[in-house]
Amino acid sequence: MATKHEQILNYIAGLAVGEKISVRSIAKALRVSEGTAYRAIKDAETAGIVSTIERVGTIRIEQKPANPDDQLSFAELVEMLDARVLGGESGLNKRLNKFVIGAMTKAAMGPYITQNSLMIVGNREEAQQLALENGAAVLITGGFETSQAVIQLANELALPVLQTNNDTFTVATLINRALSDQAIKQDIVTVASVYTPKLQLVVLHPEDTVADYQQLSPVTVPVVTNTGRLVGVVTPKDVAGKKPSMLIDRVMQRDPLTVKPYLSVATVSHTMQGNGVERLPVVDDSWQLLGMVTQRAIANSLSGTAHQGTSDGTFADQVAQQIEAADLSGNNYQFQPLPMMTNSLGALSFGVLTEVVNQAVTAFLGHNQYQNVLVEQMALNNFRPVPLESRVNLAITALELNRSHASLDVDLTSDGRRIAKAVVTCQLLERN
Repeated sequence: MATKHEQILNYIAGLAVGEKISVRSIAKALRVSEGTAYRAIKDAETAGIVSTIERVGTIRIEQKPANPDDQLSFAELVEMLDARVLGGESGLNKRLNKFVIGAMTKAAMGPYITQNSLMIVGNREEAQQLALENGAAVLITGGFETSQAVIQLANELALPVLQTNNDTFTVATLINRALSDQAIKQDIVTVASVYTPKLQLVVLHPEDTVADYQQLSPVTVPVVTNTGRLVGVVTPKDVAGKKPSMLIDRVMQRDPLTVKPYLSVATVSHTMQGNGVERLPVVDDSWQLLGMVTQRAIANSLSGTAHQGTSDGTFADQVAQQIEAADLSGNNYQFQPLPMMTNSLGALSFGVLTEVVNQAVTAFLGHNQYQNVLVEQMALNNFRPVPLESRVNLAITALELNRSHASLDVDLTSDGRRIAKAVVTCQLLERN
């Protein structure tokens, strides 16, 4: 049976978005004390289902999506470019989804300007006005000013007009890189998108008994205070052989292993597998319980986590694109360096060589039906420099390969000569 605290949380979660609540109204509706109602409302605020707004009060809000859209804001753009705000300051928190360079005629620009885009332009007032009228912000390059009419229009529409001393090519490069970085972040699956919220969980309190736990499913159950702070967990092993009347406070595991919602699922999978646990509490920085994450949910989310939809991808993606299988055995691979991967001497940098081994090992294990590999240790000996024009050949031999770990020998050659040798130890998170 749900506690009063949980009943209040479920009641609040069932309210319509926008409905105003108060301690007194909750206490009256559910016939609980105002202290109990207050603690539940604070817990609901932590869970993101209500929010306190100045001069309005506490209202039911729509929960934020698990992976919020982290697009670049105009305010962040100002800081990044060291720009000056000429007008439309009230719109700085808006997000931009693309930018357009105003190098065309006014008639040709129209189809390219969309809501919340950014027009990069010089001292062309007609282009600046056209952008604002079509819902786009304006970035004036070269340190040029603009007219009071444009500034007034920007203020009326709450669309920023920014000024920078940089040239168009420089700001376009910086913005493109920032947008690409944001897109890559969106591809990284975090715990926030896979954990089960507290409202859907059964929790215990220190004053509950072993008998209370035994009525539940035999899994790891979080133990929280009346304010929702995590103080421990209870597992079947903890209650084995204990008297039903014994308090949970006496059998629970204190200071349990926890995870934060912003951690990547790959990181958490590594933690869970390394500690042999299948369920972990998710908490915020104040140890308020947010929910639980399971190994099954993590494994399901790890399917298809490669970066997609980004313009350049990560550095690891770029290295991976240069690696291809040398034959059908799955043991031999080839790598062709790019100019950007060389050091000041024109040879393949050591850091790139390390990533080449990492990607080749990942491809080898993928060929053997192992996905989502984490390299735990790599001993790499680099014997001679690799010139830009050379193709690197990698021959991989499995020294040990089981369900959860792999030890591999990697022999790297170029132009018939050995250039490096590596021994790699990996943790295997999932198998097809």
